[in-house]
Amino acid sequence: MRRIIFSISLLFLLVFSDSAFAQKPQWIFGGRFGISIASGGGGSAAGLQIGPMAEYKFNRNMGVGTEFNINTQSGTPIEWADYFKYYFDIPGSNVKPYANAGFSLWIFTGGPYFAIRFGGGANFKVAPKIYIPADLQLGPIFASGTSVFYFAITSGIRYEL
Repeated sequence: MRRIIFSISLLFLLVFSDSAFAQKPQWIFGGRFGISIASGGGGSAAGLQIGPMAEYKFNRNMGVGTEFNINTQSGTPIEWADYFKYYFDIPGSNVKPYANAGFSLWIFTGGPYFAIRFGGGANFKVAPKIYIPADLQLGPIFASGTSVFYFAITSGIRYEL
């Protein structure tokens, strides 16, 4: 049993040591602003979405982040989202496309609700360490008695420390 654990640990270390520790970890801070649409239960509502974000990029292609978004639909839904993000490489480009997935907690009339979110987009470099994102997020919100589908198109600003 010890040999199996040692072998798996050694394999994990060999596979991830080159990519996971090759770059100094960095923080990214910013905010988002855009349009959000929620539909379900026989209706839909559109509104604005605004909120801060923070992300910890632990190598050049992967990071984890969190967002706190306020929406202007009826009941003023608030979303706290956590996600894993993967950045794709485009050699010689100032554009950083990405895909992300994670979970979120929605607070609006009736109680807190669990959601799954996926999405993607691209960060466009406008200055050293400053990016403007084009972002698309979607996924189901599991509300009591029904499911609501969430869709958001946002932009904002990102600053790498």
